[in-house]
Amino acid sequence: MLGAIESKLHHALDVTLREDHSRVRHPNAALRQVPCFLAFSKLKRSAIARRERSRGVLALRPQMLFAGAMKTLIGLSAVLVGVISSTETPLAAAEAGQFLVYVGTYTGAKSKGIYVCRLDAATGRLGAPELAAETQNPTFLAIHPRMPALYATGRPVLYAANEVGGGGRSGSVSAFAINKESGKLTFLNQQSSRGGGPCHVSVDATGKCVLAANYGSGSIAALPVRDDGSLGEATAFVQHAGSSVDKRRQEGPHAHCIVPDPVNRFALVCDLGLDQVLIYDLDAANAGLKPGQAKFTAIKAGSGPRHLAFHPGGRFAYLINEMGCTVEAFAYDDGSGRLNEIQSITTLPAGFTNQNTTAEVEVHPSGRFLYGSNRGHDSIVVYQIDRRTGKLTYVEHQSTRGKMPRNFAIDPTGQWLLAANQNSDNIVVFRIDSQTGRLAPAGQPIEVGAPVCLRFVPVK
Repeated sequence: MLGAIESKLHHALDVTLREDHSRVRHPNAALRQVPCFLAFSKLKRSAIARRERSRGVLALRPQMLFAGAMKTLIGLSAVLVGVISSTETPLAAAEAGQFLVYVGTYTGAKSKGIYVCRLDAATGRLGAPELAAETQNPTFLAIHPRMPALYATGRPVLYAANEVGGGGRSGSVSAFAINKESGKLTFLNQQSSRGGGPCHVSVDATGKCVLAANYGSGSIAALPVRDDGSLGEATAFVQHAGSSVDKRRQEGPHAHCIVPDPVNRFALVCDLGLDQVLIYDLDAANAGLKPGQAKFTAIKAGSGPRHLAFHPGGRFAYLINEMGCTVEAFAYDDGSGRLNEIQSITTLPAGFTNQNTTAEVEVHPSGRFLYGSNRGHDSIVVYQIDRRTGKLTYVEHQSTRGKMPRNFAIDPTGQWLLAANQNSDNIVVFRIDSQTGRLAPAGQPIEVGAPVCLRFVPVK
């Protein structure tokens, strides 16, 4: 049986590496959406990144590649055989494109925690929201990268940053098991984030550690993931120090996001208060963090770096600056973690002078388009990506049909963008034009109190 799997994987890798430049940057959608292929997809992305940097012939040893791939996939063979033998389309593989959409919120009069609704990717219809779990201020969510999870729960796992704390009190990170039939969440446990106001959480590619950024106290932490998907106490903690030019908002450090790089070697941290993207060596197996050799990339003073998104090929990264209302394109060196600026471009239309801050940034799964959100202008800005240079070209602004789009997310099929409007308590669905990247409203918005984060989980 393993021989048959290896043969299929050899074929998949061979096809991928022989594809032309544009198709290499758009890996097979079916593989991206099948959870059991996530580890293999990471391997493939790493190979693609090395190919693109050299711009020459990629010399890889298939035996070495598949020794690592087979080791990673061992224990998944029974599920994997069913995936490989299936002739279904990506939509059929996920019950005709059915996805659970988890919604993180600020809790209060209109919200009690994390909500769940269902997206039909064939039509773009978003179902009515239901409460999945009560928890305080689950403002950012992350899904464990292996689904079904390889844990005692036998179910996928969701992690939430509980944005509380301050004044010397710590916030927390919570773990929940997902019931894919009902969408309900079962509380596993909660651990301290070691700092106040955690606003961002991510999981490394191996699923062995959870990374948290504490905005209020300007610190970061790494927490080990146990065999049942629950969290251990933080085993790494770093307190940032310093300030920048805006004495009101940059009086001290404010870590706003922490993300592993595409090869899982470094963790990059956007600190709004320091105007820096800090670089840490990531030891995922031991949930360890230590300053990288490159240390940090300095951002223009007063910009307020907020979130960072990598291009699927791994060569480029895109930073959205909350205060400066710009997106910066970088060439990424995965050997050092260093970011080298290519371009800076505004997120706002010419002539707009009212108050605005940016929020989220995301690359389309195809690698052809980039999206960013404006709060104040209340829009999604769309850019086309030059996949050779990484440069951005403005396409359009699209109103989010609400107020303060703190977050948005593109569904795994790449057909739909969902915008979460925090101050108007609604989520709006947009159809994505696959040729131009333009957005068009689709269907009726749904109401959720103060929605601020969206995450997708395939039903099957």
